[in-house]
Amino acid sequence: MDADVDVDTRRPPGHQALLEAARQEFAERGYGSTSIRDIAQRAGVSLSALYHYYGGKQELLFALLDEGMDRYRQACDAALADAGGDPAERLEALVEATVRFRAGQRDRSSIELTEDRSLNDEQRAHFRRRQAAATRMFQQVIEDGRACSLFLTPYPDDARRAVLAMCNAVAQWYRPEGALAVDDLVERYVSLALTLVEYHPRRARRTP
Repeated sequence: MDADVDVDTRRPPGHQALLEAARQEFAERGYGSTSIRDIAQRAGVSLSALYHYYGGKQELLFALLDEGMDRYRQACDAALADAGGDPAERLEALVEATVRFRAGQRDRSSIELTEDRSLNDEQRAHFRRRQAAATRMFQQVIEDGRACSLFLTPYPDDARRAVLAMCNAVAQWYRPEGALAVDDLVERYVSLALTLVEYHPRRARRTP
């Protein structure tokens, strides 16, 4: 994980109920329409207790986004640890981890994708650094695939952006009660991702 994680994502003990309340309120009402009193009431704490942990609604949003990024990076790191060294398998692992995260953490993902504009400049810069570090995971895998001629796309940056865009968009349209199961969605998106990078696996040489 990137260096910012160890220093900047430390959160006070007892914060989880407040973050969960903030997640629900922001998902239902939007950040702009949610008051700090709404969050305190939902969490079942007084305003003074809330302010003991967080300085206000913006700090709660920042902590919620940071926690979401922690969860996402942990999912990706675990997937990569099991994937081995083959670039195609590593890309498949990242796509699967991202799709499953976006489908299973739709509220957190939607807040991340729509509400980061409400952060202050310092918070936004921190969050952008963490997003860039996550993006580099995909960039590195695609570069590795091109270096060994497994991925033949002449447009690696465009392919990366397309893969990330389709995976991130899952949070905005996917519904678990719908006709498409997550496993099927993962299979489709892995196939699409490998197509975008123009994956051409090596074929075993035949012995004469």
